Amino acid sequence: MLRGKDNRSSGWLPYNNVKLVRGGREYFSVLTRLIERAQHSVHLQVYIYEDDETGKMVGAALMEAAKRGVKVYLLADGYASKELSAGFIKELNTAGVHFRFFEPLLKSEHFYFGRRMHQKVLVVDGHFALVGGINISNRYNDIGDEPAWLDWALYMEGPAAGALFKICTDLWVKPGQGTFKRMLRNNLPGLPFTGHTQLRIRRNDWVKSKNQISRSYIEMLKKASSNVILMSGYFLPGTIIRHHLSRAAKRNIDIQVIVAGKSDVPLAKHAERYMYRWLLKRNIRLYEYTRAVLHGKMATRDQKWVTIGSYNINDISAYASVELNIDVNDAEFATLVQEKLEAVIKNDCVLVTVEGYNKKYNFIQRFIQFCSYWLVRVIVYLFTFYFKQSR
Repeated sequence: MLRGKDNRSSGWLPYNNVKLVRGGREYFSVLTRLIERAQHSVHLQVYIYEDDETGKMVGAALMEAAKRGVKVYLLADGYASKELSAGFIKELNTAGVHFRFFEPLLKSEHFYFGRRMHQKVLVVDGHFALVGGINISNRYNDIGDEPAWLDWALYMEGPAAGALFKICTDLWVKPGQGTFKRMLRNNLPGLPFTGHTQLRIRRNDWVKSKNQISRSYIEMLKKASSNVILMSGYFLPGTIIRHHLSRAAKRNIDIQVIVAGKSDVPLAKHAERYMYRWLLKRNIRLYEYTRAVLHGKMATRDQKWVTIGSYNINDISAYASVELNIDVNDAEFATLVQEKLEAVIKNDCVLVTVEGYNKKYNFIQRFIQFCSYWLVRVIVYLFTFYFKQSR
Protein backbone atom coordinates (compact mmCIF):
# COMPACT_ATOMS: atom_id res chain seq x y z
CA MET A 1 0.00 0.00 0.00
CA LEU A 2 1.42 3.41 -0.97
CA ARG A 3 1.29 5.90 1.87
CA GLY A 4 2.22 9.54 1.76
CA LYS A 5 4.26 9.40 -1.44
CA ASP A 6 3.37 12.30 -3.75
CA ASN A 7 3.62 11.14 -7.36
CA ARG A 8 1.62 13.92 -9.03
CA SER A 9 4.02 14.37 -11.94
CA SER A 10 2.89 10.99 -13.31
CA GLY A 11 -0.78 11.78 -12.78
CA TRP A 12 -1.16 9.98 -9.45
CA LEU A 13 -2.97 11.90 -6.72
CA PRO A 14 -2.17 10.81 -3.13
CA TYR A 15 -4.10 11.05 0.15
CA ASN A 16 -7.47 9.60 -0.98
CA ASN A 17 -9.86 7.26 0.81
CA VAL A 18 -11.62 4.70 -1.42
CA LYS A 19 -14.33 2.05 -1.27
CA LEU A 20 -15.65 -0.40 -3.87
CA VAL A 21 -19.41 -0.04 -4.38
CA ARG A 22 -21.50 -2.70 -6.09
CA GLY A 23 -24.33 -1.63 -8.39
CA GLY A 24 -27.94 -1.94 -7.39
CA ARG A 25 -29.37 -0.97 -4.02
CA GLU A 26 -25.91 -0.41 -2.52
CA TYR A 27 -24.88 2.08 -5.20
CA PHE A 28 -28.07 4.13 -5.14
CA SER A 29 -28.01 4.23 -1.35
CA VAL A 30 -24.50 5.73 -1.43
CA LEU A 31 -25.40 8.12 -4.27
CA THR A 32 -28.56 9.53 -2.67
CA ARG A 33 -26.89 9.78 0.74
CA LEU A 34 -24.07 11.86 -0.74
CA ILE A 35 -26.55 14.19 -2.43
CA GLU A 36 -28.54 14.53 0.79
CA ARG A 37 -25.39 15.56 2.68
CA ALA A 38 -24.21 18.09 0.07
CA GLN A 39 -23.54 21.58 1.42
CA HIS A 40 -22.11 23.49 -1.54
CA SER A 41 -22.38 21.75 -4.92
CA VAL A 42 -23.47 18.59 -6.73
CA HIS A 43 -22.33 17.56 -10.21
CA LEU A 44 -24.05 14.47 -11.65
CA GLN A 45 -23.06 13.49 -15.19
CA VAL A 46 -24.51 10.32 -16.66
CA TYR A 47 -25.09 8.57 -19.98
CA ILE A 48 -28.62 7.24 -19.39
CA TYR A 49 -31.10 8.97 -17.12
CA GLU A 50 -34.65 7.62 -17.12
CA ASP A 51 -37.51 9.12 -15.12
CA ASP A 52 -38.66 5.75 -13.77
CA GLU A 53 -38.76 4.91 -10.04
CA THR A 54 -34.98 5.08 -9.74
CA GLY A 55 -34.71 8.29 -11.75
CA LYS A 56 -37.45 9.93 -9.71
CA MET A 57 -35.76 8.88 -6.46
CA VAL A 58 -32.46 10.42 -7.53
CA GLY A 59 -34.29 13.44 -8.94
CA ALA A 60 -36.05 13.99 -5.61
CA ALA A 61 -32.68 14.03 -3.82
CA LEU A 62 -31.29 16.51 -6.36
CA MET A 63 -34.31 18.79 -6.05
CA GLU A 64 -34.20 18.75 -2.24
CA ALA A 65 -30.52 19.69 -2.36
CA ALA A 66 -31.26 22.58 -4.73
CA LYS A 67 -34.02 23.83 -2.42
CA ARG A 68 -31.47 23.90 0.44
CA GLY A 69 -29.34 26.28 -1.59
CA VAL A 70 -26.88 23.71 -2.95
CA LYS A 71 -25.73 24.38 -6.53
CA VAL A 72 -26.91 21.29 -8.44
CA TYR A 73 -25.82 20.51 -12.01
CA LEU A 74 -27.21 17.50 -13.91
CA LEU A 75 -25.75 16.67 -17.33
CA ALA A 76 -27.22 13.74 -19.28
CA ASP A 77 -26.24 12.46 -22.70
CA GLY A 78 -28.48 13.98 -25.36
CA TYR A 79 -28.89 10.74 -27.29
CA ALA A 80 -29.10 8.06 -24.60
CA SER A 81 -31.34 10.17 -22.34
CA LYS A 82 -33.52 11.66 -25.06
CA GLU A 83 -36.64 9.95 -23.68
CA LEU A 84 -36.59 12.06 -20.50
CA SER A 85 -40.00 13.70 -20.27
CA ALA A 86 -40.39 17.45 -20.58
CA GLY A 87 -42.45 17.39 -17.39
CA PHE A 88 -39.64 15.82 -15.37
CA ILE A 89 -37.09 18.29 -16.73
CA LYS A 90 -39.42 21.19 -15.91
CA GLU A 91 -39.83 19.85 -12.38
CA LEU A 92 -36.04 19.77 -11.98
CA ASN A 93 -35.66 23.31 -13.29
CA THR A 94 -38.47 24.66 -11.11
CA ALA A 95 -36.76 23.23 -8.02
CA GLY A 96 -33.50 24.96 -8.96
CA VAL A 97 -31.60 22.06 -10.54
CA HIS A 98 -29.46 23.21 -13.48
CA PHE A 99 -30.13 20.62 -16.19
CA ARG A 100 -28.95 20.24 -19.75
CA PHE A 101 -28.17 17.58 -22.33
CA PHE A 102 -24.65 16.88 -23.55
CA GLU A 103 -24.40 18.04 -27.17
CA PRO A 104 -26.74 17.04 -29.99
CA LEU A 105 -25.88 14.08 -32.21
CA LEU A 106 -24.59 16.41 -34.94
CA LYS A 107 -22.44 19.42 -34.10
CA SER A 108 -21.73 22.21 -36.52
CA GLU A 109 -18.46 23.93 -35.54
CA HIS A 110 -16.22 20.86 -35.76
CA PHE A 111 -18.92 18.61 -37.27
CA TYR A 112 -18.45 15.23 -35.71
CA PHE A 113 -20.98 12.46 -35.62
CA GLY A 114 -21.61 10.06 -32.77
CA ARG A 115 -19.59 11.51 -29.88
CA ARG A 116 -21.44 10.53 -26.73
CA MET A 117 -20.89 11.30 -23.08
CA HIS A 118 -20.66 7.78 -21.68
CA GLN A 119 -19.06 8.65 -18.32
CA LYS A 120 -20.95 8.27 -15.02
CA VAL A 121 -19.71 10.52 -12.24
CA LEU A 122 -21.07 12.21 -9.13
CA VAL A 123 -19.03 14.89 -7.32
CA VAL A 124 -20.27 16.46 -4.09
CA ASP A 125 -18.68 19.57 -2.56
CA GLY A 126 -15.51 18.93 -4.56
CA HIS A 127 -14.41 16.40 -1.94
CA PHE A 128 -16.59 13.28 -2.36
CA ALA A 129 -17.12 11.38 -5.62
CA LEU A 130 -18.51 8.24 -7.26
CA VAL A 131 -17.18 7.01 -10.61
CA GLY A 132 -18.34 3.84 -12.33
CA GLY A 133 -20.44 2.38 -15.11
CA ILE A 134 -23.88 2.72 -13.53
CA ASN A 135 -26.67 4.68 -15.20
CA ILE A 136 -29.77 6.15 -13.53
CA SER A 137 -32.43 3.59 -14.41
CA ASN A 138 -34.36 0.71 -12.85
CA ARG A 139 -32.19 -1.75 -14.79
CA TYR A 140 -29.23 -0.80 -12.62
CA ASN A 141 -31.18 -0.95 -9.36
CA ASP A 142 -32.70 -3.82 -7.38
CA ILE A 143 -36.37 -3.33 -8.23
CA GLY A 144 -38.86 -6.05 -7.30
CA ASP A 145 -37.65 -9.58 -8.01
CA GLU A 146 -35.28 -8.55 -10.79
CA PRO A 147 -31.59 -8.37 -9.82
CA ALA A 148 -29.75 -5.26 -10.92
CA TRP A 149 -27.42 -5.47 -13.89
CA LEU A 150 -23.97 -6.24 -12.50
CA ASP A 151 -21.85 -3.12 -12.30
CA TRP A 152 -19.42 -1.35 -9.99
CA ALA A 153 -18.35 2.11 -8.87
CA LEU A 154 -15.51 3.60 -6.89
CA TYR A 155 -16.34 5.88 -3.97
CA MET A 156 -13.55 8.30 -3.14
CA GLU A 157 -12.87 11.28 -0.95
CA GLY A 158 -9.82 13.48 -1.25
CA PRO A 159 -7.81 15.31 -3.94
CA ALA A 160 -9.10 13.07 -6.75
CA ALA A 161 -12.64 14.30 -6.08
CA GLY A 162 -11.39 17.88 -6.36
CA ALA A 163 -9.83 17.08 -9.74
CA LEU A 164 -13.09 15.45 -10.85
CA PHE A 165 -14.95 18.60 -9.80
CA LYS A 166 -12.82 20.58 -12.26
CA ILE A 167 -13.41 18.02 -15.03
CA CYS A 168 -17.18 18.17 -14.48
CA THR A 169 -17.07 21.97 -14.47
CA ASP A 170 -15.14 22.02 -17.74
CA LEU A 171 -17.67 19.70 -19.36
CA TRP A 172 -20.65 21.63 -18.00
CA VAL A 173 -19.50 25.11 -18.99
CA LYS A 174 -19.87 26.00 -22.64
CA PRO A 175 -17.18 27.86 -24.62
CA GLY A 176 -17.13 31.57 -23.80
CA GLN A 177 -18.32 31.08 -20.21
CA GLY A 178 -14.89 31.41 -18.60
CA THR A 179 -16.13 33.75 -15.87
CA PHE A 180 -18.82 31.26 -14.85
CA LYS A 181 -16.24 28.45 -14.81
CA ARG A 182 -13.95 30.46 -12.51
CA MET A 183 -16.88 31.21 -10.22
CA LEU A 184 -17.73 27.51 -9.92
CA ARG A 185 -14.12 26.58 -9.18
CA ASN A 186 -13.65 29.38 -6.65
CA ASN A 187 -16.53 27.93 -4.61
CA LEU A 188 -14.62 24.69 -4.06
CA PRO A 189 -14.30 24.28 -0.26
CA GLY A 190 -10.92 23.57 1.30
CA LEU A 191 -10.90 20.37 3.38
CA PRO A 192 -8.05 18.36 4.94
CA PHE A 193 -6.95 15.20 3.13
CA THR A 194 -6.27 12.20 5.37
CA GLY A 195 -6.38 9.19 3.04
CA HIS A 196 -3.53 6.95 1.93
CA THR A 197 -4.52 5.70 -1.54
CA GLN A 198 -3.06 6.94 -4.82
CA LEU A 199 -5.58 7.50 -7.61
CA ARG A 200 -5.15 8.48 -11.23
CA ILE A 201 -7.99 9.97 -13.27
CA ARG A 202 -8.07 8.59 -16.80
CA ARG A 203 -10.13 9.92 -19.69
CA ASN A 204 -10.88 8.92 -23.26
CA ASP A 205 -12.24 11.48 -25.70
CA TRP A 206 -10.89 11.00 -29.20
CA VAL A 207 -12.21 14.36 -30.38
CA LYS A 208 -10.13 16.03 -27.64
CA SER A 209 -7.12 13.79 -28.33
CA LYS A 210 -7.41 11.91 -25.02
CA ASN A 211 -6.78 8.16 -24.91
CA GLN A 212 -5.59 7.73 -21.33
CA ILE A 213 -7.84 4.78 -20.45
CA SER A 214 -6.75 2.84 -23.51
CA ARG A 215 -3.15 3.48 -22.45
CA SER A 216 -3.93 2.28 -18.91
CA TYR A 217 -5.13 -1.08 -20.26
CA ILE A 218 -2.02 -1.41 -22.43
CA GLU A 219 0.16 -0.51 -19.44
CA MET A 220 -1.66 -3.09 -17.32
CA LEU A 221 -1.02 -5.88 -19.83
CA LYS A 222 2.62 -4.88 -20.30
CA LYS A 223 3.38 -4.69 -16.57
CA ALA A 224 1.48 -7.80 -15.48
CA SER A 225 3.78 -10.31 -13.82
CA SER A 226 1.36 -13.04 -12.70
CA ASN A 227 -2.36 -12.47 -13.35
CA VAL A 228 -4.97 -10.21 -14.92
CA ILE A 229 -8.76 -10.28 -14.52
CA LEU A 230 -10.85 -8.28 -16.99
CA MET A 231 -14.59 -7.65 -16.69
CA SER A 232 -16.37 -6.02 -19.60
CA GLY A 233 -20.04 -6.09 -20.51
CA TYR A 234 -19.32 -5.37 -24.17
CA PHE A 235 -15.97 -7.03 -24.82
CA LEU A 236 -14.76 -6.57 -28.38
CA PRO A 237 -11.10 -5.52 -28.18
CA GLY A 238 -9.55 -3.75 -31.12
CA THR A 239 -6.28 -4.63 -32.82
CA ILE A 240 -3.99 -2.93 -30.29
CA ILE A 241 -5.54 -4.49 -27.17
CA ARG A 242 -5.64 -7.91 -28.87
CA HIS A 243 -1.94 -7.56 -29.61
CA HIS A 244 -1.11 -6.87 -25.96
CA LEU A 245 -3.44 -9.61 -24.72
CA SER A 246 -1.64 -12.05 -26.99
CA ARG A 247 1.80 -10.92 -25.83
CA ALA A 248 0.82 -11.15 -22.16
CA ALA A 249 -0.55 -14.66 -22.73
CA LYS A 250 2.75 -15.68 -24.37
CA ARG A 251 4.52 -14.55 -21.18
CA ASN A 252 2.33 -17.08 -19.31
CA ILE A 253 0.30 -14.38 -17.56
CA ASP A 254 -2.88 -15.95 -16.16
CA ILE A 255 -5.58 -13.92 -17.94
CA GLN A 256 -9.24 -14.33 -17.01
CA VAL A 257 -12.00 -12.49 -18.90
CA ILE A 258 -15.57 -12.14 -17.61
CA VAL A 259 -18.13 -11.32 -20.29
CA ALA A 260 -21.91 -11.19 -20.47
CA GLY A 261 -23.90 -14.38 -20.88
CA LYS A 262 -27.09 -12.33 -21.27
CA SER A 263 -26.91 -9.10 -23.25
CA ASP A 264 -29.20 -6.18 -24.00
CA VAL A 265 -27.50 -5.84 -27.43
CA PRO A 266 -27.84 -9.20 -29.28
CA LEU A 267 -25.78 -8.06 -32.29
CA ALA A 268 -22.87 -7.12 -30.03
CA LYS A 269 -23.12 -10.45 -28.20
CA HIS A 270 -22.98 -12.42 -31.46
CA ALA A 271 -19.93 -10.38 -32.49
CA GLU A 272 -18.31 -10.94 -29.11
CA ARG A 273 -18.78 -14.72 -29.36
CA TYR A 274 -16.93 -14.64 -32.68
CA MET A 275 -13.88 -13.63 -30.58
CA TYR A 276 -14.15 -16.63 -28.25
CA ARG A 277 -12.01 -19.03 -30.26
CA TRP A 278 -9.29 -16.37 -30.64
CA LEU A 279 -9.16 -15.97 -26.84
CA LEU A 280 -9.32 -19.68 -26.05
CA LYS A 281 -6.56 -20.48 -28.57
CA ARG A 282 -4.27 -18.26 -26.47
CA ASN A 283 -5.17 -20.05 -23.23
CA ILE A 284 -7.11 -17.05 -21.94
CA ARG A 285 -9.73 -18.28 -19.50
CA LEU A 286 -13.19 -17.05 -20.47
CA TYR A 287 -16.33 -16.88 -18.33
CA GLU A 288 -19.91 -15.88 -19.11
CA TYR A 289 -21.82 -14.15 -16.31
CA THR A 290 -25.31 -15.68 -16.18
CA ARG A 291 -27.16 -14.27 -13.14
CA ALA A 292 -28.26 -11.06 -14.89
CA VAL A 293 -26.98 -8.72 -17.58
CA LEU A 294 -23.31 -7.88 -17.08
CA HIS A 295 -22.65 -4.15 -17.47
CA GLY A 296 -19.50 -3.73 -15.34
CA LYS A 297 -16.17 -2.44 -16.59
CA MET A 298 -13.27 -3.24 -14.27
CA ALA A 299 -9.82 -4.84 -14.34
CA THR A 300 -7.09 -5.77 -11.89
CA ARG A 301 -3.55 -7.11 -12.12
CA ASP A 302 -1.16 -8.81 -9.72
CA GLN A 303 -3.18 -7.80 -6.62
CA LYS A 304 -1.58 -4.35 -6.97
CA TRP A 305 -3.57 -2.24 -9.41
CA VAL A 306 -7.21 -1.67 -10.45
CA THR A 307 -9.04 0.37 -13.05
CA ILE A 308 -12.79 1.00 -12.83
CA GLY A 309 -15.22 3.26 -14.66
CA SER A 310 -17.31 3.59 -17.81
CA TYR A 311 -14.83 2.28 -20.39
CA ASN A 312 -15.72 -0.91 -22.26
CA ILE A 313 -12.94 -2.82 -23.98
CA ASN A 314 -14.07 -2.03 -27.52
CA ASP A 315 -13.51 0.60 -30.19
CA ILE A 316 -16.64 2.60 -29.37
CA SER A 317 -15.22 3.42 -25.94
CA ALA A 318 -11.77 3.91 -27.44
CA TYR A 319 -12.77 6.24 -30.28
CA ALA A 320 -16.39 7.41 -30.08
CA SER A 321 -17.28 8.21 -26.49
CA VAL A 322 -16.33 10.47 -23.60
CA GLU A 323 -15.18 7.98 -20.96
CA LEU A 324 -13.91 8.28 -17.40
CA ASN A 325 -12.02 5.68 -15.36
CA ILE A 326 -10.09 5.76 -12.10
CA ASP A 327 -6.85 3.81 -11.70
CA VAL A 328 -6.15 2.68 -8.14
CA ASN A 329 -2.59 1.96 -6.98
CA ASP A 330 -3.20 0.13 -3.72
CA ALA A 331 -2.40 -3.52 -2.96
CA GLU A 332 -5.04 -3.89 -0.25
CA PHE A 333 -7.80 -2.52 -2.49
CA ALA A 334 -6.59 -4.54 -5.50
CA THR A 335 -6.66 -7.72 -3.42
CA LEU A 336 -10.25 -6.96 -2.38
CA VAL A 337 -11.29 -6.38 -6.00
CA GLN A 338 -9.64 -9.61 -7.12
CA GLU A 339 -11.51 -11.50 -4.39
CA LYS A 340 -14.82 -9.94 -5.51
CA LEU A 341 -14.20 -10.88 -9.14
CA GLU A 342 -13.14 -14.40 -8.21
CA ALA A 343 -16.37 -14.77 -6.20
CA VAL A 344 -18.39 -13.67 -9.24
CA ILE A 345 -16.56 -16.26 -11.35
CA LYS A 346 -17.15 -19.01 -8.80
CA ASN A 347 -20.81 -18.28 -8.01
CA ASP A 348 -22.36 -16.69 -11.10
CA CYS A 349 -20.33 -17.65 -14.17
CA VAL A 350 -20.00 -20.52 -16.62
CA LEU A 351 -16.57 -21.46 -17.97
CA VAL A 352 -16.36 -21.32 -21.77
CA THR A 353 -14.24 -24.08 -23.33
CA VAL A 354 -13.31 -24.94 -26.91
CA GLU A 355 -15.26 -28.19 -26.66
CA GLY A 356 -18.30 -26.47 -25.19
CA TYR A 357 -18.22 -23.72 -27.82
CA ASN A 358 -17.94 -26.18 -30.72
CA LYS A 359 -20.80 -28.26 -29.31
CA LYS A 360 -23.10 -25.31 -28.61
CA TYR A 361 -22.73 -23.37 -31.87
CA ASN A 362 -23.24 -24.98 -35.28
CA PHE A 363 -21.91 -23.71 -38.60
CA ILE A 364 -24.88 -21.39 -39.22
CA GLN A 365 -24.61 -19.84 -35.75
CA ARG A 366 -20.87 -19.30 -36.21
CA PHE A 367 -21.54 -17.69 -39.58
CA ILE A 368 -24.01 -15.32 -37.88
CA GLN A 369 -21.31 -14.50 -35.33
CA PHE A 370 -18.81 -13.84 -38.13
CA CYS A 371 -21.24 -11.53 -39.95
CA SER A 372 -22.13 -9.76 -36.70
CA TYR A 373 -18.46 -9.17 -35.92
CA TRP A 374 -17.75 -7.50 -39.24
CA LEU A 375 -21.03 -5.58 -39.20
CA VAL A 376 -20.16 -4.18 -35.77
CA ARG A 377 -16.72 -3.15 -37.06
CA VAL A 378 -18.34 -1.29 -39.97
CA ILE A 379 -20.85 0.39 -37.62
CA VAL A 380 -18.03 1.46 -35.30
CA TYR A 381 -16.10 2.88 -38.26
CA LEU A 382 -19.10 4.91 -39.41
CA PHE A 383 -19.95 5.92 -35.83
CA THR A 384 -16.45 7.27 -35.26
CA PHE A 385 -16.02 9.09 -38.56
CA TYR A 386 -15.03 12.71 -38.03
CA PHE A 387 -14.57 15.44 -40.59
CA LYS A 388 -12.36 17.28 -38.12
CA GLN A 389 -10.68 16.23 -34.91
CA SER A 390 -10.38 19.04 -32.39
CA ARG A 391 -6.86 19.53 -31.06
